[in-house]
Amino acid sequence: MLSNSLIELDRAHLVHPVASYRGHEKLGVRVLKSAKGATVTDMSGHQMIDGFAGLWCVNAGYGHESIVEAAAKQMRELPYATGYFSLGSEAAIRLASELADRSPGDLNHIYFTLGGSDAVDSTVRFIRYYYHSLGTPQKDQFISLEQGYHGSSTVGAGLTALPIFHAGFGLPFDWQHKIPSHYAYRNPVGTDPQAIIASSIAALRAKIEEIGAERVAAFYVEPIQGSGGVLVPPQGWLKAMHEVCKEYDVLLVADEVITGFGRTGPLFACSEDDVIPDFMTTAKGLTSGYVPMGAVFMSDRVYNVIADGAGAAAIGHGYTYSAHPVSAAVGLEVLRLYENGLFENGVKAGARLMAGLHSLADHPLVGDVRGRGMLAAIELVTDKQKKTPLPAAADPSRRIFDRAWDNGLVIRAFGNGVLGYAPPLCCTESEIDAIIERTRMTLDQTLEDPDVRAAMA
Repeated sequence: MLSNSLIELDRAHLVHPVASYRGHEKLGVRVLKSAKGATVTDMSGHQMIDGFAGLWCVNAGYGHESIVEAAAKQMRELPYATGYFSLGSEAAIRLASELADRSPGDLNHIYFTLGGSDAVDSTVRFIRYYYHSLGTPQKDQFISLEQGYHGSSTVGAGLTALPIFHAGFGLPFDWQHKIPSHYAYRNPVGTDPQAIIASSIAALRAKIEEIGAERVAAFYVEPIQGSGGVLVPPQGWLKAMHEVCKEYDVLLVADEVITGFGRTGPLFACSEDDVIPDFMTTAKGLTSGYVPMGAVFMSDRVYNVIADGAGAAAIGHGYTYSAHPVSAAVGLEVLRLYENGLFENGVKAGARLMAGLHSLADHPLVGDVRGRGMLAAIELVTDKQKKTPLPAAADPSRRIFDRAWDNGLVIRAFGNGVLGYAPPLCCTESEIDAIIERTRMTLDQTLEDPDVRAAMA
């Protein structure tokens, strides 16, 4: 009775993100009730391994009492402190210091936000201010990658290059430009790493020169493209793109909202290519999803130009909940847990996950397996030679998700037949093995889908 009541209340009142409103009303909500470690349980008592860590975010896993206690302690002592008027809290100051100590290069200045989308928005404002301070306000054009994701806010959704975030919203803006993704499995130049890097270099150069280098402000990139289908660039790709940015005096913004905090192995994925960006955005794993928080990392050079440009004037950008003390206290405890075994476990679990997914490559539907650490994907096709995607009639995002759910596994099922994985870093060997076993079961069931069979005939 309670479950039915909640379903009706949800249907009547709660607007869900990135959902078909009418479709959701018809299907109804699945209510999650509890979670521990890497396991989530719904209202009916059905248990599943969360192979996607919520929304790429519960890196530490569920149910850490020390995180709960850190939040409760901060709430008792100081539940809120504004950062306006030169005020602050100890937790936020310490978290900024700890993050700066661990950041690549000279990313020593931390601006806290509520999440990843407003972190991206904040970089746009800071970059505009930076160029105004330099006396070059005409540098106001921004470039990002096709199939990239940089949030769902008005500005960030334009930098995002996924059609669903543009349709009906009048996006992207005319100052937001795109170049092709490095997408190795479907790249026109083939799968050779050096050919892909060369193609991307040529595309970025061409776009900058088309717009005019004197107009281009920044290039936005995820070290691994997440919502575009977990697209992994060749080693050295990010460094090569950074070199082009430096050549044309274009700022590099590394969007590590998904890849940060051990998701790919190291604390930050851009370090794997020895890249020190001008800005870095983070969220998700920053607090392991327990409370909302994001962060913009800003280089010394950029910070000093903005600070000197403003002089005694206030810089008019801020949020009520910037540097929230409870979120900061959680962030500090999460960071402690990461460095006391979770990062190490994540590396081992990530190697096991990738090996397990590669063992599925012989399945008739598996066209590609890709990933790094605890961030991975398999791409399903009906013809391996032609790389034919699953037919739209098979409704991959709904049917595959449903099958996996029934099999005791939560994954990200993209509409094009890509299955995304981002399990908590706390996963045990047996849990990783169960993810693989339940994936194979889901693939076998998908192979029997009449619409899939028809496409393979």
